[in-house]
Amino acid sequence: MNKGNNSKRKYVVLVSIQNKKYLPDPEGETILKDLILKGGFDEVEGVRCSKTINMLVRSRTEEQAKKLVLKICAELRLYNPVVSKCVVTTSSSKS
Repeated sequence: MNKGNNSKRKYVVLVSIQNKKYLPDPEGETILKDLILKGGFDEVEGVRCSKTINMLVRSRTEEQAKKLVLKICAELRLYNPVVSKCVVTTSSSKS
């Protein structure tokens, strides 16, 4: 067992991969027009869809966990930076 793991905490890291604002979002538009508006929810003005990846990461700090996941996303091309943006949020794991 790696002795360095004792001082590391677990963090839940959520990666949201979203189309950039200037690109159309056909899935979001379909949900808005064919489900929400037809269902009578006229208060909703827009819907954008995204892909979410949940990771459980061991790290000394929350900031290091976030940086690691951003590095993974960039180096392994989990998203296309030309058409998408990658938003990363973290929280402490309950377990």
